[in-house]
Amino acid sequence: MRARPRQVTLERTALLAILVVWLLPVLWLVTTAYKPPREIFSSPPTFAFTPTLFNFQRIFEMFDVWALLKSSLIISLGTTVLSLLFGVPAGYALARAKWRYAIAVAYFFLAIRTVPIIATLIPFYLMMRDIGLLGTWWAVVLINTTLNCAFVTWMMFSYFRALPRDMEEAALTDGCTLWGAFYRVALPMVVPGIIASALFCIMFSWNDFLTPMFLTGPDTKPLSVALLAAFGTKDITWGTLGALAHFSTVPIVLMALFLNRYFVQGLTRGVQ
Repeated sequence: MRARPRQVTLERTALLAILVVWLLPVLWLVTTAYKPPREIFSSPPTFAFTPTLFNFQRIFEMFDVWALLKSSLIISLGTTVLSLLFGVPAGYALARAKWRYAIAVAYFFLAIRTVPIIATLIPFYLMMRDIGLLGTWWAVVLINTTLNCAFVTWMMFSYFRALPRDMEEAALTDGCTLWGAFYRVALPMVVPGIIASALFCIMFSWNDFLTPMFLTGPDTKPLSVALLAAFGTKDITWGTLGALAHFSTVPIVLMALFLNRYFVQGLTRGVQ
């Protein structure tokens, strides 16, 4: 049955209202970055003001923004590459395993991703200190890979399990090895799943705050940690926070806008 026009109108109105409520804090943060300091605390607040780039000039004076971006990119991309390198083959192995507990193992990997990061922070801190990686990018990349690789394994398990085995069995019959069947047949068919997994890994690592806060040093901290500098002992420099948040949020927002269909596929594809 087709939805009635009135019902469609009500649903769209409700969705628009929810969207406005969720985006109002974002709009406030964006406008704050372009407000002069004297207008940030104006009462009542107003969206009518003369834009200024003062806050952006200030963050370039206070921070090495490009070094912060570099750290965020290294941590995010390094975590993503390692997570895919281990998670994709592991998901395939579970999907093609004839063991009856394979699904339970896949959900166990998902459960690993739900472990609170604070529960593993102290052991990882001591481990990285003992092996000499404390204060480096590798310390954050390794702990993020541990969690994200488990998520990739579970996600790719659902993708590979949904694939028919006929083409892989035909490749094996023609003399292809197990690795060849995986690399040449199965892998090209799950490219959307790999992209979706990569996007989630990038988001998780880019937005991570607690791990790099404790495991990185002054020269290796990412943007998420630098945002904390806006919080002083007496007040919060909202203009600085808003300007620096541009560099922290815009890359992720653009990535989500251009590749949103892969996000939808990744969220809706379940273990079958």
